[in-house]
Amino acid sequence: MGRKQTNKVIFENITVLDAGAKGVSVAKAPEGQVIFIPNVVPGDVVDVQTLKKRKSYFEGKAIKFHSYSENRIEPVCQHFGACGGCKWQNMKYEQQLFYKNQEVYNNLKRIGKIELPEFESILGSEKQFFYRNKMEFGFSDTRWLNETEIKSEDQSLSKKPALGFHIPRMWDKILDIEKCHLQEDPSNAIRNAIREFAVQNDMPFFNARNHEGLLRTLMIRTASTGEIMVLIQFFQENKKQRELLLNYIYATFPQITSLQYVINGKANDTLYDQEIKLFKGRDYILEEMEGLQFSINAKSFYQTNSDQAYELYKITREFAGLTGNEVVYDLYTGTGTIAQFVSKKAKKVIGVEAVPEAIIDAKENAIRNSINNCEFYVGDMKNVFNDDFIAKHGQPDVIITDPPRDGMHKDVVEQLLKIGANKIVYVSCNSATQARDLALMDEMYKVTRVRPVDMFPQTHHVENVVLLEKR
Repeated sequence: MGRKQTNKVIFENITVLDAGAKGVSVAKAPEGQVIFIPNVVPGDVVDVQTLKKRKSYFEGKAIKFHSYSENRIEPVCQHFGACGGCKWQNMKYEQQLFYKNQEVYNNLKRIGKIELPEFESILGSEKQFFYRNKMEFGFSDTRWLNETEIKSEDQSLSKKPALGFHIPRMWDKILDIEKCHLQEDPSNAIRNAIREFAVQNDMPFFNARNHEGLLRTLMIRTASTGEIMVLIQFFQENKKQRELLLNYIYATFPQITSLQYVINGKANDTLYDQEIKLFKGRDYILEEMEGLQFSINAKSFYQTNSDQAYELYKITREFAGLTGNEVVYDLYTGTGTIAQFVSKKAKKVIGVEAVPEAIIDAKENAIRNSINNCEFYVGDMKNVFNDDFIAKHGQPDVIITDPPRDGMHKDVVEQLLKIGANKIVYVSCNSATQARDLALMDEMYKVTRVRPVDMFPQTHHVENVVLLEKR
């Protein structure tokens, strides 16, 4: 049943049916339209107030619960619902895994339209909290108020600065974070100490709309080795206040391995075109995996769940089925982590990556690890695999590809088909684009193994590893 209220429809006694894309759940209106609802769990029965109407669906919010799903649990985080980072914290972990596995299957089946083997069981994460090794926080001179704070009518709250996360879909709004359950301590202690010290010393927090202030972003990276990197991004140079803050951080947290900063006055806060300046320690931290060490600098890409990355790489190596005699090409190699991880089981590994700085790191890591059978090259993936490249480095027996969320360019897929390696191991963080690519390769390759891997508990994100073998 539906009723109108201030130009918005309220649907009553709606049963939440499924977990959908981007962490929202799915229900059906009485006339059959899909309703997307955040912060509910499949099995909940709710009244829904619609917020937006589209041709074939509504976006809404639950305003009353009639009954709760048996798969609902109490979120552990005080910021749940406002933050938007851990959208599934109210769902039992085994159900999170069920829906992630289902998403991968649906994408491969519906988008790829290919024959699939029986899925191997999704690999859950042993750590369901405090698993991330990289966190980025924003400074704001006016904090976002949650419902409780608004109802308190304490006008001073809105004037307090914030250090935390962007509110979803609101680029200029920052939710102040007291305790985040994603990164191990001393992450929370470092962030809270920085905020308190900056407030006490009248350091201006950033205003994204007016483009003014001093403190812009904070990045904290940790490693399984215990090493810690802290990077402060300042909007403008103020040597006195900058040194005051950085010296305080280093004195308060002597366990920090790398303390760095950036002066960034441009429109956006991305680091990749900025000069990173070292204040104390060294300009990288070390990650370790099976005795291999990988240097992680401020701009490096590294899987953000270190423990689960190890499991992901083990599955990748297992799917490759290496015997020690194979030539392996590792596409989108980044800093060469997968390439070096599989190298002891291969004759030779050729890593290719479009980002020159990443290849520099890959070569340095190979030297650090005394690996002599890995070679790394910079190049556009869709252009690099010409006849001369193949003639020089050898016909690959196995290709490993781990592209970004957009998947592989169709020209890259065409190159893979032209090369015709016996096996392709496709690692993906987006099973929808992976499915699209698998469909393009279906005539030559058959999918023989599939195993999803949960890298990000409490979220809808899931990695997937697929083995393709030549027909």
